[in-house]
Amino acid sequence: MEAVRALIRKKARNLRLLGVPVLGMSADLLIGAGCVAEVHSSAVSLGEAGLAPRFTEAAERGEIKVVDTTCPAVHTALQATEKGVPFMPLRGVLGSDLVDRGDWKVENNPFASGKDPILLVAAIAPDVALFHARWGDEAGNVWVGRRRELATIAHAARNTYVTVEEVRPGDMLEDELLAPGVISAVYVSSFVKTANGAWPLGVPDLYAIDDAHIAGYARAAKTREGFRRYLDEFVWFAKKSSLPA
Repeated sequence: MEAVRALIRKKARNLRLLGVPVLGMSADLLIGAGCVAEVHSSAVSLGEAGLAPRFTEAAERGEIKVVDTTCPAVHTALQATEKGVPFMPLRGVLGSDLVDRGDWKVENNPFASGKDPILLVAAIAPDVALFHARWGDEAGNVWVGRRRELATIAHAARNTYVTVEEVRPGDMLEDELLAPGVISAVYVSSFVKTANGAWPLGVPDLYAIDDAHIAGYARAAKTREGFRRYLDEFVWFAKKSSLPA
């Protein structure tokens, strides 16, 4: 989230966002601030706070291009790049209108004796992977714990930039307990220490999601004027506190 606020302050433009597999408040902020041209995702939502208001309005008005996908398809496409192959097979999307999106193909299973359609999902190699993590270390590794989808993203992306809560001494890959949750420095372009960098989202065992703030954002961002006031208070001036109920 802190990286997202920095992108808004930088006045980034024409970003293409990929949700792995969904997008949330970070995407809504970028869309509302005019930073985004395309969204590829299975959903954009604020969770219990409801719809993502700036995404919803931008999509309805045709201000951004929206490409629908599914959770398994996104992971499959990234895994294809991770494995160095141009596509991966997938079954679950067959029978839906998403098959007709243009960049996927339905072929017959070459190992089947009869008719057995299979969907081929093209590999995705993101230009940039961006996420927040608990720890980085002096060797350049990043610890993501059980959030293994972040490892897949880092393996598939051309560049991976991470904000971390803390920097640990030494090399976490040498720690038997931490190593299974580590993304090697080979796949990390750079990381920067950013305490509370996920706020108003949370980090397990450090701080919880600020539900009151997100609910307040959902109310404010229903209008463009309310969204601009939110940016003024919480992005341009980087104020970290909950919105009033």
